[in-house]
Amino acid sequence: MELRALTVLDSLQPQLTGFLQTVCSGFMPLEEEAALFIEIAPGIAINQLTDAALKATTCRPGMQIVERAYGMLELHNSDKGQIEAAIDAILGQMGVKREDRIKPKVVSSQVINGLDGHHSQLINRMRHGDMVMRGQTLYILECYPAAYAALAANEAEKAANIHLMEVISFGAVGRLWLGGNEADIAVAAAAAEGALKKVTGRESK
Repeated sequence: MELRALTVLDSLQPQLTGFLQTVCSGFMPLEEEAALFIEIAPGIAINQLTDAALKATTCRPGMQIVERAYGMLELHNSDKGQIEAAIDAILGQMGVKREDRIKPKVVSSQVINGLDGHHSQLINRMRHGDMVMRGQTLYILECYPAAYAALAANEAEKAANIHLMEVISFGAVGRLWLGGNEADIAVAAAAAEGALKKVTGRESK
């Protein structure tokens, strides 16, 4: 098994919490809980890691995504110590260390000011979170590995008053869509990308 991404969200922010409650197929997280996002390869092996974490802790699983190439697991708990215990169980099962994860990188970053109404309509029809309005600023981030998009979203929401529209934390790349006024988006974008830069790990192949 390859450890691709591992990140802990120390306190789930309100919009990201609501977003996860909308899209998760497992147990819904609550605001201010700690959450773990982990991504591995091959995808099917994520079941073994879910089993190890749940048997060792009181964590609840919100999402388990099993793709052919990659698997992603989200766990949450009000006790951050339980999250750390889940990490220990997962890494022990894999026989790897935290520093074996891939260091995240920004694949693309876009800011579009003064959004056209027809453009905002397209985005609002595909989002699972908040909406973006005509004239607002749109921020789109792509990152690799995908699970780190959750970290970027949580840190962006901490930093600025934005609208969180969509977060995709699995697949070939992660994606984040934010809306708001130009100044808030600038702060949020800096926080999101800054959080990714702080994560240590190995360079991707």
